[in-house]
Amino acid sequence: MSIEIQSITKRFGDFAALNDVSLKVESGELLALLGPSGCGKTTLLRIIAGLETPDGGQIHFHGEDATAKDVRERQVGFVFQHYALFRHMTVFENVAFGLRVRPRATRPSDAEIKRRVHELLDLVQLDWLADRYPAQLSGGQRQRIALARALAVEPKVLLLDEPFGALDTKVRKELRRWLKRLHDEMHVTSVFVTHDQEEALEVADRIVVMNKGKIEQIGTPEHVYDAPATPFVYQFLGDVNLFHSRVHGGFAQVGEHPLPADNAVAYVRPHDIELLREPSPQSLPARVEHVRAIGSVVRLELALENGDPVEAELSREAFDGDRYASGERIYIRPRTARVFAEDFSI
Repeated sequence: MSIEIQSITKRFGDFAALNDVSLKVESGELLALLGPSGCGKTTLLRIIAGLETPDGGQIHFHGEDATAKDVRERQVGFVFQHYALFRHMTVFENVAFGLRVRPRATRPSDAEIKRRVHELLDLVQLDWLADRYPAQLSGGQRQRIALARALAVEPKVLLLDEPFGALDTKVRKELRRWLKRLHDEMHVTSVFVTHDQEEALEVADRIVVMNKGKIEQIGTPEHVYDAPATPFVYQFLGDVNLFHSRVHGGFAQVGEHPLPADNAVAYVRPHDIELLREPSPQSLPARVEHVRAIGSVVRLELALENGDPVEAELSREAFDGDRYASGERIYIRPRTARVFAEDFSI
């Protein structure tokens, strides 16, 4: 089931939640809506579900206009951040709920409901908890039950709103790998909202980066990380150093490297900063301020001669070979830089 979003706008009073948003979700795709709080990603998800009505634009499901359709007509499954399970029902009854409330003409038999629920519980690896109540489950187990309940009605589209946001880091990592494997098995067209960059990069087939009600960039995880279209995308997807250019005769210069742009800024990831003990072409002098070992990586906080901070990142093995120390004067050289001038990239 493909989804086509055409020129969607939505305002809440004076606040523009969505501003002329257009997007196509391919059939069977797992798409992430990524962005900071207030960027419009959850509003867009709720409009796809039919829980919100757009002020303008259209939503098409597999080529059919669904803009005016009720949420029950859209055949979507929705998974919320805080599970939304019925506390007074067992795990089995929570998953069976969507099937039991169907009109009598389309309601499966009790035997079919039982078969279907146990099949789904087995799929999410929790069949042994069928008789438990939500309060007796961990957060990760509850979220998997919520997903099984959403899948019980055989949705054409699965929508997930910050599905792992309420969980601790370890459980969140386990569940997102599990969700990716589950999606690869079922191929249900899925859209999930997250503000966690690592989550989107690990799970999604494609990422839609949103900011202030607009789409900044759409692409595969590799593309949006390696080739950010805007300064916002570069800064939102991981740590970055900003090197402000000096302009000479219409050319911007970062270190000794000329670039054809006025008022340019070079964006460099910490792992793309090369550290040197002797000056070389295109290097900049710096002082080591702090050294922090974090697991398998070592992060160095540096200061340029003008006081601008720079962060570099080395593997533990590379650091052990050089052993830079706080207070040491060294030189840095960007291996890879992305240069933006004003609001566009060079």
